[in-house]
Amino acid sequence: MAKVSIADIKTLREQLGTGMVDTKKALEEADGDLEKAIEILRLQGAKGNAKRADRAATEGLVAAAEVNGSTTLIELACETDFVAKNEKFLALSEKVLAAVSAAGATTVEAGLQADVDGQTVEQLIADEAAVIGEKIELRNVATLAGDAFQVYLHKTNKDLPAQVGVVVAYSGDDAETARSIAQHISFAAPQYLTRDEVPAEVVEKERDIVTEISRNEGKPEAALPKIIEGRVNAFLKQVVLLEQAYAKDNKLSIKQVADAAGITVTGFARFKVGA
Repeated sequence: MAKVSIADIKTLREQLGTGMVDTKKALEEADGDLEKAIEILRLQGAKGNAKRADRAATEGLVAAAEVNGSTTLIELACETDFVAKNEKFLALSEKVLAAVSAAGATTVEAGLQADVDGQTVEQLIADEAAVIGEKIELRNVATLAGDAFQVYLHKTNKDLPAQVGVVVAYSGDDAETARSIAQHISFAAPQYLTRDEVPAEVVEKERDIVTEISRNEGKPEAALPKIIEGRVNAFLKQVVLLEQAYAKDNKLSIKQVADAAGITVTGFARFKVGA
């Protein structure tokens, strides 16, 4: 068995972030060959990734970047808050965000295939997960085009990275109001920009639900159509951004706030870690 030097152990640990015992064992198995030891450690990590595949990754962070007239928002997930604030995980998120935004990816699938120094984001995440020792996944990706953007990243815990992220694309000059709308979105969690974007099947499902509720309440049959339409409209005002009551003044809708500020919201994305 080759004699393993402290210097080689230190070199590998700094490069890969692996534990002292695992690093020493890999070097011994590789007869002191650094490259072979790296291969051994990565293979061990890959096996660990397979074992972790079914675990829940409910922690992590959101991050955003603007590149070439568009803004990308990602959610990178891990298993524990300890890893979420780890330097290696934060560095990984920066590389992933840079690659995904440079590629202009609009889906997770496209984001995973983005290039990072000759390898894909998917491969990079797998390699880093093997080293960090937790399941890591790119859970959400959105890229918005627009004239202007406001990004709002909210920390739910001061000791952790941002866990709620919002991007608002808009036209107009009132950046302050656009940012306020981004903050509203982080709180109110709309699902659609306009009523026209709500899929017909979503509306019909809600209509069926409120119809059953209204009948079970014993409402008069003649009054049911008006009651049902009123409840469907109330639902739409909850899920459609421009129809939501403004968080800072519930007498105004978001559309009224935007119109008064001379801006037009053209799109938005919102991610919450673990949601």
